[in-house]
Amino acid sequence: MTTPNDSLYARSYYTKYAAKFVPFAPDTFKAFSEFNKLALQDGSLSGKFKELIAIAAGHATGCPYCIDIHVTTGRKLQLRQEEIFEAIAVSALVKGFSAFFHGLNTLNALAENPDDELYRRSSLSRLDQFEEINEPLYTAIQEFRRQVLTGSSLVTRKEKAVIAVAIAHITGDAYSIEHFTGLAKEEGATLAELAETILVAAALKAGSALAHRVNAYHAYTRDEEAQG
Repeated sequence: MTTPNDSLYARSYYTKYAAKFVPFAPDTFKAFSEFNKLALQDGSLSGKFKELIAIAAGHATGCPYCIDIHVTTGRKLQLRQEEIFEAIAVSALVKGFSAFFHGLNTLNALAENPDDELYRRSSLSRLDQFEEINEPLYTAIQEFRRQVLTGSSLVTRKEKAVIAVAIAHITGDAYSIEHFTGLAKEEGATLAELAETILVAAALKAGSALAHRVNAYHAYTRDEEAQG
């Protein structure tokens, strides 16, 4: 059985510890809070859709506090379970494709004369070489991509492509940014929409680190709390 002192994550910890560091850097915490608010407000993209992006981003960073906060907010905005799951699937796809795209570096490393340039846009056309290595597995990966990115009555193809751009910026993979930005453009996303998407991704990636201050405070003060 996990004891309170042994648990590293609990929903109640955020409420209990989140404000503890604020007095040490009040202006900076306030600035981030304002940035986060601006990043998620209505703009070229609705605040409701930005929460859906934030939920997908929270699953990409793996921050349980971010997931809890944004899913809770999403429920208040009447996001449905089905569209939340579709957004999570996009997050899973892009994180997986980041690894898949890095297979291009593997193909280069396996070549007799490896190219010194490790990220060429033209290298994306070499992905088909994996089909020659293992056709069933390659086909399954591509089918997963097709199913995840197919639009639905709840989340359109364009919206899924936009979410994918956000997750690509969280992974930081050059191939993913190239590929999914191109897809979003094909689906009609504007530069204004992508700018706001990237800002949501930035807020969630930074917010993940900031949310984990709860763990840092708990780790630093655990012995003192145990003593009374």
